[in-house]
Amino acid sequence: MRSLDLSAAGWRKSSYSNPNGGECVEVADGFPGVVPVRDSKAPGPVLVVPAGAWREFVGYIAR
Repeated sequence: MRSLDLSAAGWRKSSYSNPNGGECVEVADGFPGVVPVRDSKAPGPVLVVPAGAWREFVGYIAR
């Protein structure tokens, strides 16, 4: 498995986030083939998801 350098990643919070710091995730764009995902409240460990699986997940929850 390859290692990703996320030190300069531009993280964006879910559009469903609220200003009170609810349960939110952040994703980083610009990584071909994968989507890094982390907890916005505790940005420590990062889950790296294949881009196709992320599209399916987002499509499913957007229904």
